[in-house]
Amino acid sequence: MSPIKNIVVISDTHCGCQTGLCPSSVTLDDGGTYHASKFQQSVWNWWEEFWDWVKTITKNAPFDLVMNGDALDGNHHQATSQITHNLKDQLNIAYAVLAPVVKKARKYYHIRGTEAHVGPSAHLEETLAQRLNAIPNEIGQHARYDLWKYLGDKKILCHFAHHIGTTGSQAYESTAVFKELVEAYVEAGRWDNRPPDVVVRSHRHRAIMVEAPSSNAAGISVVTPAWQGKTPFVWKIPGGRQSQPQFGGVLLREAPDGVWYVRPWVKSLSRPEPEE
Repeated sequence: MSPIKNIVVISDTHCGCQTGLCPSSVTLDDGGTYHASKFQQSVWNWWEEFWDWVKTITKNAPFDLVMNGDALDGNHHQATSQITHNLKDQLNIAYAVLAPVVKKARKYYHIRGTEAHVGPSAHLEETLAQRLNAIPNEIGQHARYDLWKYLGDKKILCHFAHHIGTTGSQAYESTAVFKELVEAYVEAGRWDNRPPDVVVRSHRHRAIMVEAPSSNAAGISVVTPAWQGKTPFVWKIPGGRQSQPQFGGVLLREAPDGVWYVRPWVKSLSRPEPEE
């Protein structure tokens, strides 16, 4: 099999949340129907636009897909913002969202997210990933904690994991992101391993990318945007309560001319209009 030259990364769909990614309507366990809100319908339009963008940028070339954690919302922190607390329903919503795009991918990988959302040891994501036929790791986990993967003929080394440090101040938003790259270099040096060229993280729901020149063109640390709007918890965070939620994904690509790059695709809501 020829080296893959496009890797698409999505994360934090939080299916099952009233602000998470959701099709226009879903049938629930008791036979009722949930209809997506106006907000969710708008986000779904961006979801479709994102995949059109992927098709355009890759020129319809094959791609591998990485879901970088928190595919569903779960029952967490005594929240009441879920569509349903029936996790079977949440799994079905996540499957309905992801199955069509998984079919478009050459290979599908699933990373385990936060236990508060996806259960102890991410057992809910393991169930979902197995149903989606995600590529298992060496011990048979369909949803794994991390993924090492090459990109393109140049074998750009990429490392995927869900979690990364957060901050309540946008002035320090890049700090943990660059530290993640530095930590990767230090750990690789300690044990005489090759360091990654790209580290991909999620969890924050805010996209950011830090790039530093290297012998292999660049070392890049990138955090994916999410597919979930604000929940009541976000209003407690200094930076979060003033900012608008971000939606989108990230493309890692080796172009036909051999140049490789990382490109986030991000949309954000407009700020509410001031009251008279």
